[in-house]
Formats: sequence, structure tokens, C-alpha cells
Amino acid sequence: MDFVLELKGKVKYILTIDPGVFIFDDRKFDLTKYFDEKENGESEEEKYLKAVSSHWDKEIIEGSAPPEKKPASKKTLKEKIATGTFGIGFAHFIKNAEPDKTASHIEIHTADGMEEITLEEGLQSVLGFSLNGKPLKEDGPVHFYYGDGRNKENPLKNIRGFIIK
Repeated sequence: MDFVLELKGKVKYILTIDPGVFIFDDRKFDLTKYFDEKENGESEEEKYLKAVSSHWDKEIIEGSAPPEKKPASKKTLKEKIATGTFGIGFAHFIKNAEPDKTASHIEIHTADGMEEITLEEGLQSVLGFSLNGKPLKEDGPVHFYYGDGRNKENPLKNIRGFIIK
């Protein structure tokens, strides 16, 4: 099985996409929580900012207090990566390829056929590249998820490449 994909077509730059290196990319995210957070409308970053902001306000009004003792994190970063299910936004790759101004659709080629989506849908979509800490060797190299999560239980699999039309 070929583990490298191409993004080509009406683009300034043809991209070679290697999902094997996504695990080192800082733009990756936990795919098991991604669609639930989108439904709630609040990301981890937003939750963090709200907590810091409320803590700051409390200290200004009441004065500082000694830090609370919190239990240590049960999983280290290495353990999270070794057991996590991760994805990355497809928009990063589309933008780097610099689609032509006339481009409007993306063909997703799989081992079973082809599916066409709008360029806007592609910019909102997600590529899953890891399941329980393992690369998607059986039905990968990536899984395609629509940005609204409508296929989160049944993503497009066995993807062979993308063509921007």
C-alpha cells in the first residue's frame, strides 16, 4: 500500500502528503473530542482562556491565594501520542497548494471510486491519520471527515489522492 498522497489539479504547487509525519505536527488534534467540541462551540483553548481570565479577575478583586494542589496528569505526552486518535485540518494543505481562482471542487479518489466535494467543504474538513496510536495501514493512509462531522462514524477510507478542479 502506498502511504503517500498527492494533492494536485488546478493548483500552483502539487503537494505530496505523507501522513506518517503528521504525529510530529503541532497542528494535530484529538479526533475523539474534535467534533464534540465543535458541537459545543467551545474549544480547549477557549476554555483555558476563560479559566485564566476568571482567575485573573478573582485575584484583582480578592487578592492572590496559594495555588491549589492538583493531581498529576495520569498520561504523559508520550503515552497520549502512543494511544491517541489524531486528525489534522485539510485546509492547511489546500492553502499551501494555492488553488487557482477558478477552482471550485475537490475530487477525493479512493480505492473504491471517487467522491466530489466543494472547495469550501474541503477547507472545513479533517484528515484522520491515527487510530489508537497506530497509523491507518489497513484502510488508510488517511480517513476523510467532513467538517460538520456528518460522517464521523463512517469516514471516507482508502484514500489514494486529491484533485482540485
